[in-house]
Amino acid sequence: MSMRFLPASDNALLVELPDLAHTMALHRVLADQPIAGVLEVVPAARTLLVTYQRAALALPDLVAALRARAAVANAQVGVADAAPGRLVEIPVHYNGEDLPTVAELLGTTVREVIDRHTGQPWQAAFAGFAPGFVYLAGGHPSFQLPRRSSPRTRVPAGSVALAGDFSAVYPAASPGGWQLIGVTEVPMWDLQRPEPAYVQPGFRVQFRDASAPGVHISLPARRESEPNQPPALSEQAPAAIEIVATGLQTLVQDGGRHGMAGLGVSPSGALDMASLRAANRLAGNPVGQCVLENLLGGLQLRCHGRATLAVTGAAVPLTLRAADGRQWPVPSHACVALDDGDTLVLGAPHAGVRSYVAVRGGWQVAPVLGSCATDTLAHIGPDALQAGQRLAVGGAVPAHALQAAQAVAEPLPQWPCTGDEVVLDVVLGPRTDWFAPEALTLLTQQPWRVTPQSNRVGMRLEGAQPLPRSVARELPSEGTVTGAIQVPINGQPVLFLADHPLTGGYPVIGAVASHHLGLAAQIPVGCSVRFRVIAPFFEQVSP
Repeated sequence: MSMRFLPASDNALLVELPDLAHTMALHRVLADQPIAGVLEVVPAARTLLVTYQRAALALPDLVAALRARAAVANAQVGVADAAPGRLVEIPVHYNGEDLPTVAELLGTTVREVIDRHTGQPWQAAFAGFAPGFVYLAGGHPSFQLPRRSSPRTRVPAGSVALAGDFSAVYPAASPGGWQLIGVTEVPMWDLQRPEPAYVQPGFRVQFRDASAPGVHISLPARRESEPNQPPALSEQAPAAIEIVATGLQTLVQDGGRHGMAGLGVSPSGALDMASLRAANRLAGNPVGQCVLENLLGGLQLRCHGRATLAVTGAAVPLTLRAADGRQWPVPSHACVALDDGDTLVLGAPHAGVRSYVAVRGGWQVAPVLGSCATDTLAHIGPDALQAGQRLAVGGAVPAHALQAAQAVAEPLPQWPCTGDEVVLDVVLGPRTDWFAPEALTLLTQQPWRVTPQSNRVGMRLEGAQPLPRSVARELPSEGTVTGAIQVPINGQPVLFLADHPLTGGYPVIGAVASHHLGLAAQIPVGCSVRFRVIAPFFEQVSP
C-alpha cells in the first residue's frame, strides 16, 4: 500500500491513502494504538488529517509511527465490513432541484435514480463539514457524480444529496455544492437527544421513499428543549454583569472543543487565543477560562454587585461610567474594578477588530459538548449575547485556582488598521501541486483584499488575478485546519478561521502558520494581505 505524507500546516500532516477502505483501517488502528503527541485525527475519503504537538513529537518520528501502524492496518482492510453496524432508516421526499440533472448525468430516469438510492443500505464512513454531516459510502456503483460547478450559498437543512460516490444529508442550512435529490424531515443533529448525531460512523443507513405506503420512522426521544444560553442567575450569585449593549456581535468563547471530529464537530474557540489567555492572566484566572469575544466594540457591561474585569485584544478605548453619571477613561490590558451600578463601555477599535473580556472568578456559563465556545457555523454553544441578559460571575473558578492579577509583561500587540497591508507567514501544502507555477507567484506577490463577506468561518480574499489550477479534477473531501487557504473554483482564496468546516472539497494551497493565526483574526475589512512562505511544499511517499 502506497501512502503520501503532505504538509497541512506547521503542526498538521495530511496522510493520503489508496482508498476509503485503507483510510478507515488506518483510522481504526490509530484509535486502538494512539501516537503520543497526536492531538486529533480527521478521516476523509482517502486521507487522514493528523494534528500534533511539535514540542512533543518531531515530524520524522510522526511519519515513522504512521508507517508502522499502516503496516498493521493493511491486514485489517475489509475486516470491519463483516460486522454490520446499527441500521437507521431515513424517509426521503425525492423532489430535489438536481434530481433531473442527476438522472441525465447517469443516463437513466428519475424513478431509477430513486430506486438505486433506496436499493441497499449505505455505510456511514466518516463525519465532516458540519456536525451530523456523515459521508455515506457503498451505494449503487453508478453513483459517480460531480459537484455543482457553482456551489449554492444556502442548502436547506434536511437536504439529501450526492457527490462523487457518496451520499449525505445536510444537518443544517449551509453553503454546499452537492447534487440535491430530495429532503428528509429527520433531524440529523439535535443536542436535545442523548446521542446528538442521528447517523454516526459505523452505522448503516437505509433510505426510504417517503411517498411509498407504510413508511414511518420513530425518532429518538428528546430532552426538554432549552435555549443555548447561560443558566439563569441564582440568588446566591455573588455578582452579575448585565449586557446593556452588545455591539455588532458578542460571543462566549474559550479554547474550543477538541477530540470531537468523529461527530463532525470542529474545535471552534476564540479566534485570538493569545488575547484570551492574556485577559485571563490579567484577571487572575486559569488561562483557558471562557471570555466574551466582541467584534468592533460597542459592548456595554453594567455591574450588579462588585466585579473585576480585564479587556485585551483590539485597541479599544474604554470608559468607566459610574452609577451617579460621572465617567472617565480607563486603560485596556489592565484590571478594571467595577462597583455596583458601574458600566464599562468598549468603544470602536483604533486597530484590530476583536476584544476579549475576562472577569475575575470566571463567567458562569454551562458548557456544551465540553466547551463554552460558540461555533457560529455549527450552531453549537451559547447563542450570541443579547441586550438585557445578565451573566453571573465570580463563581466559575474555585478560589484556590485564582491568582493575583498579573500585569502585562510583554509589549502590547500592534494590530493592523483599516487600509494597512498585513504580511502572514504561510506553510505550503497539502495541495500546492494542484496549482499552476504562476499561482505561487500570485499568492505571495499579489495583495489580497479582505472583503466584507468575512466572518468567524473564514476570511474571504479578493485579488486582481485568481489563482490558476493545473489539476482540474475534483478533490475528494479531506480535513482542513484553521488557517488553511482554500481555493474554490473561482480562484479567489478563503482563509479558514476557527468556525470553518471540518472537511472541505476544494484544494488548499497553504496554511497560515500557527503563530500568525491571532494576527489574522484581528485584520479589519479593507486591509490587504500578503503571504510570505516560510516552509516549502514537500511530499514523502511510502511504498
